[in-house]
Amino acid sequence: MFAYYVQLGLRSLRRNPALTALMVMAIGFGVAASMITWSVFRAVSGDPIPDKSTQLFIPQIDGWGPQQNLKGEPPDALNYADAMALMHAHRAVRQTLLYPVRLSVLPEGNRSLPVAARGYAVYGDFFPMFEVPFLYGGGWNAADDESRGAVVVLGAEFNRKLFGDVDSVGREITLGGHLYRIVGVTRQWNPTPRFFDLFSSSGFADAMDFYLPFTRALDLQIASAGSNSCRGKLDLTGWDSWLQGNCVWVTPWVELGSSADVARYRRFLEDYAADQQRAGRFGWAPNVRLRNVAQWLDYQRVVPQESRISLMVSLGFFVICLINTTGLLLAKFMRRAGEIGVRRSLGASRREIYAQYLIEAAMVGLAGGVLGLVFTVLGVSGVGVLFRPQIARLAHVDMSLVGLTMAVAILATLAAAFYPAWRAAQVQPAWQLKSN
Repeated sequence: MFAYYVQLGLRSLRRNPALTALMVMAIGFGVAASMITWSVFRAVSGDPIPDKSTQLFIPQIDGWGPQQNLKGEPPDALNYADAMALMHAHRAVRQTLLYPVRLSVLPEGNRSLPVAARGYAVYGDFFPMFEVPFLYGGGWNAADDESRGAVVVLGAEFNRKLFGDVDSVGREITLGGHLYRIVGVTRQWNPTPRFFDLFSSSGFADAMDFYLPFTRALDLQIASAGSNSCRGKLDLTGWDSWLQGNCVWVTPWVELGSSADVARYRRFLEDYAADQQRAGRFGWAPNVRLRNVAQWLDYQRVVPQESRISLMVSLGFFVICLINTTGLLLAKFMRRAGEIGVRRSLGASRREIYAQYLIEAAMVGLAGGVLGLVFTVLGVSGVGVLFRPQIARLAHVDMSLVGLTMAVAILATLAAAFYPAWRAAQVQPAWQLKSN
C-alpha cells in the first residue's frame, strides 16, 4: 500500500504544479533560513571540550573589593601574587596559568627577517589538561617549568610556515631574541569557543603559533599581549611593581576529578581569601568563584547575541511558512472531498485516508528539504554578510547538517499536514455521494 500511496501522491502533486511549487518553496525557504542560522549557532555554542568540561575549573578571587569589583563578581583573571599562590599550593590534579604573548621569530637564524608570532605562556600541565593533540613530540615536563627551560611547542600551521610539513622536534628557533628548542608540534587545534582564554580574546580568534613555559616568560620579563585590568592608585614603575600590583592579567585553570575535589578546592579558595583578609591585604570578606567550562561560557555570554536573535527570527519565519503550508494542504485535500467520499464508501478506513495524505505531505517535505538543502549550502557560504568574519567562518555544511535539514523538512511538513489530513479523514461518504 505504501508504494500505491506514493503513486497517488505523485499523481496528485503533478495535477496542480503551481500549488505544489508554492508548498515546496515555502518549506525550502523556511528550513534553509533555520538551518543557516543554526549552523552558526551550533558552531559558537557547542561544548569545546566535551570529555572534560565538567572537570576543568577556573578559580576567581576578588582582589579588588566591593567598591571596585564587577557588580559583586570577582575579576575574570588573577593578579600575579594570587596566581602564584594557587600554583604553589598545588591543590589540584593538574593546574596551569596562562597569558598571551607576542614575539618576533627568526625562521632561518639571524640572516632572516623577523616574523610576528602570537602564543601563550603556560605550564606543562596545559597540554594534558586541555587534551592538546600532537603531530610530533609532546609538551614539556614539570622539570622544564621549574628550571625555566628554553623549550617551545609550535602550532601545526606555524610549523608549516617555518619548516614545511616535516618533524621539527629538536630544532631551534629564535623567539624574541632568545633561542628555544622545539619539543613538540600540535595538530590543528583551536577549540571553539576558546574557553580557556576569554579574558583576553572573544573566544573565536585564530589558532596560536606557539606555547612557551610560563616561568620562562616571567624570567625574561615578557609582558602580556592580552588584557590587563587594574584598580585604584597605581605605581607601575617597573616589572616588579607591576607583578606586585593589583592588576589582573593571568588566567588560572585547574583540573578536579570528583565533586569532593571540587568542594575541597572551593574551601581552599575561601580559606586563602580569609587568610589574605586576616593579613590585612584584603579589607573585605572572602569572595571567590569556581566555575567549570559550561558555567564559565555561560557567565561570559560567549554566544554572540546576533546569533541568538537571527536563530529566533529564522524559526519564526519557518513557523509562518509551515502555517502557509497547512493552509495550502487543507485547500488541496478538501478539494478532493468527492474522491475521499468514494474511497470511504468502497471500504477505505480513516486510517488509510490518514496514511495516503500524510505520505503525500511527506513527499512535499522531501522536495522542500532538497530545495532547502541547496539554499542552505548557498546561505552558509554567505553568512559573512550577517556575522563577523571570525564567526562566519565557523559555519559549515557537514553530513549532520544535511541529515538535520532533511529530517526537519519532512517532519515539519508532516506536522503541518496533520490537521488537513484529519479534516480529510472526517469527510462523510454519504453526504459526498449524495451531493455529487
